[in-house]
Amino acid sequence: MTVLVDLAAKQIVLRTIPLHENLEVIPGFFSLTHVRNTGAAFGLFAGQATAVRTLLFLAMSIAALGVVLFMYARIADGMRWASTALCLIFGGAVGNLVDRLRFGEVVDFFVVYIGSAHWPAFNVADGAISVGVVILFFHGLTKKM
Repeated sequence: MTVLVDLAAKQIVLRTIPLHENLEVIPGFFSLTHVRNTGAAFGLFAGQATAVRTLLFLAMSIAALGVVLFMYARIADGMRWASTALCLIFGGAVGNLVDRLRFGEVVDFFVVYIGSAHWPAFNVADGAISVGVVILFFHGLTKKM
């Protein structure tokens, strides 16, 4: 489900918001802005050569997906929070991987800010990964996996 929502949202952005155009949704707090991220989180590795970035991100994505599947296979029955978290992380990773394979970069569009303080643009996949990591962290504090 995460992958479908992410790819659908990105498709809407691609069809309706020109690159670098900003649509203010909540003045002073939230905008939709079509941007492309050639790097990892927060633009990390964006300056690397395209071939190096592509191979690096492909390897990192496959490794991350493997780790998530490994963890998911070892979750005890009834650990809904842990399985939900891993599904969010997996779906988000796949959503961004699809973009990298299609475009060589990731489509981002959510921008949160207060005044001149801006959080880097992100997308549904990034949000799913972040929420999944937070759930997994709190689950790990309270239960064994």
